[in-house]
Amino acid sequence: MAAPHSDAKPRYRSDDGRELELLKHIFSLPDLERSIRNNPAAILNEIDKFSTTESHLIHVGPEKGAMVTALIADEKPSLMVELGGYVGYSAILFGDAVRRAGGQKYISLELNPVNAAIANLLIDLAGLRDFISIVIAPAHLSLARLLEKGVLKSGIDMLFIDHWKQRYLPDLWLIESLGLLKPGKSIIVADNILHRGLSESDYIPWVEASPEEKQKILQKHTFKSLTGIDIRNTVINGGVEGAEAAGIDLELVPGKSELVYEPISKYHTGRDDAKEKDVGIHILTNKS
Repeated sequence: MAAPHSDAKPRYRSDDGRELELLKHIFSLPDLERSIRNNPAAILNEIDKFSTTESHLIHVGPEKGAMVTALIADEKPSLMVELGGYVGYSAILFGDAVRRAGGQKYISLELNPVNAAIANLLIDLAGLRDFISIVIAPAHLSLARLLEKGVLKSGIDMLFIDHWKQRYLPDLWLIESLGLLKPGKSIIVADNILHRGLSESDYIPWVEASPEEKQKILQKHTFKSLTGIDIRNTVINGGVEGAEAAGIDLELVPGKSELVYEPISKYHTGRDDAKEKDVGIHILTNKS
């Protein structure tokens, strides 16, 4: 029996086990086999209902999710990668959309092994196990390992960022330095861009800055000397261990100040509030 609840949803806590309660709730539904298994939309609907009526979850939700699925339908990415998988909601929603748009693969990078296990079970329930892969590790390590293995060698078509806010910019810098973005094609979608911690991280100033402004942003940080080191080739040839041996700190490498992004503003939630402005969508145009 579900725990009693009031109209005010309990404030999110990362240690109260609500994600496991979600999993138990979904697998206890009486119509699991009849109408939920292999039905991504039904699973997403149950996650939304649980978050609304039982315990609040920090998933992207249907309104902002619809913006991204519309973008996927238009852009038809072959490979989409997300930083921050949580319980698999975004992977199921966007992975299904990428598959329906003719894409090849969806990769979810998640740090928390419990959340990753929950996501894997829900992805399997949705019938998407053959299309979606979850990698469990800090994003900077996963990105390097996937490049070394050749999985990301052709680049990322669409990137969804929704993990620890203070890692938005450093992980984007790493992605830039590894050469994983395609000028004129790669699109970055960042959720919760109005979050206080994110506004302090320079992520939005970076993607909206000119090359000259980006150089000033980089000057505020202290990086290990990388003179003469090709980060991409070092990682391709030696992986994480090779990068460490070369003195590369994958957690903090300078971004590419010459890369220029432009906002894409035609996608909307239909709401007239902060949620409407809480998703940032940018395309990498070209090298200045």
